[in-house]
Amino acid sequence: MKKFVLIPDSFKGTMTSVEICRIMDEEIRKIYPDADIVSIPVADGGEGSVDAFLSACGGKKIELTVKGPYLEEMTGFYGVLDNGTAVIEMAACAGLPLVENNKNPLKTSTYGVGQLILHAAESGCKKIIVGLGGSCTNDAGTGAAAACGVRFYNEEGKEFIPTGGTLSEIRKIDVSGFAPELKDVEIITMCDIDNPLYGPFGAAHVFGPQKGADEKMVLILDEGLRDISELIKTQLGKDISVIPGSGAAGGMGGGMVAFFDSKLQMGIETVLDTVNFNDVAKDADMIFTGEGKIDTQSIRGKVVIGVARRAKSLGVPVVAVVGDIGDDIELAYEEGVSGIFSINRVAVDFKLAKKRSKSDLALTMNNLMRFIKRLNF
Repeated sequence: MKKFVLIPDSFKGTMTSVEICRIMDEEIRKIYPDADIVSIPVADGGEGSVDAFLSACGGKKIELTVKGPYLEEMTGFYGVLDNGTAVIEMAACAGLPLVENNKNPLKTSTYGVGQLILHAAESGCKKIIVGLGGSCTNDAGTGAAAACGVRFYNEEGKEFIPTGGTLSEIRKIDVSGFAPELKDVEIITMCDIDNPLYGPFGAAHVFGPQKGADEKMVLILDEGLRDISELIKTQLGKDISVIPGSGAAGGMGGGMVAFFDSKLQMGIETVLDTVNFNDVAKDADMIFTGEGKIDTQSIRGKVVIGVARRAKSLGVPVVAVVGDIGDDIELAYEEGVSGIFSINRVAVDFKLAKKRSKSDLALTMNNLMRFIKRLNF
């Protein structure tokens, strides 16, 4: 009996990783009806991450009332896997879709994310995975920290909950009230970018505009991130400005390190560790992975390459099924990818390809499996 492991990323704006796994599974079974197929859908930390982890590992979704981007009451959620690990996606209560046409990173907050983290810890979770992605905030995680007991004071000595537009008003950070429930909890933050906290490649300049910031707002946000970075350095003794990924999710990457003593880790590495990938894949005949487009950015360690590196050490072949193939991806083969195949069967642009992506994926997988079968694999 053949064993296949399916571990694709989502095709952004087209198919979720769960949908891709389902289609791949169906097509493999048409050729190998009795195959042992293990599906591990992957998400990058943004919207859909909780569902992907629950689908891969089993568990339950927890819903509770938390604060939204503008501190309004809303229903948030997180997942608790069968092994007791909590999975939180910040997009659940601080995501761009929640603000729709009311984007303003000067005023939005990550407070609700902190409430989810605290609730998971209070519920007994000793390991928490926090996914960064799709945020509408730029508060360097100060809102989340405030929800967990960190106090911020302005020049008048008044306590307040900072936002992206008020980071420069902070004069004192008091961590003495930090929730004791969190002190023995391991927190891993999924972070797939290496942007610094501030500067031309920082959170405000690179990601601020998509969150509604105009040129003037970007400068205000960037200055606030510089100020909070210096304050954290002088008062907490942590220099988050030099940490790759500190600029993720409006500085949430840096905030997770500064206030929660979290480790920033590539999303795929977090997934592979959580699902015990090496044990699952060591006896597989083939691994199928993929993403919307494989290009030079992928080579830096996203899903396809992360999977390939692990599989290479196990001696298991990896096939990448992708939406599109960019230039200069030869290094992927050195990392352990055996073959790369695009589902864009008729060479059309994305707007047209998107409409037929599911059927094209099915046809591509069917074609691949017929070929593999013919080789008496």
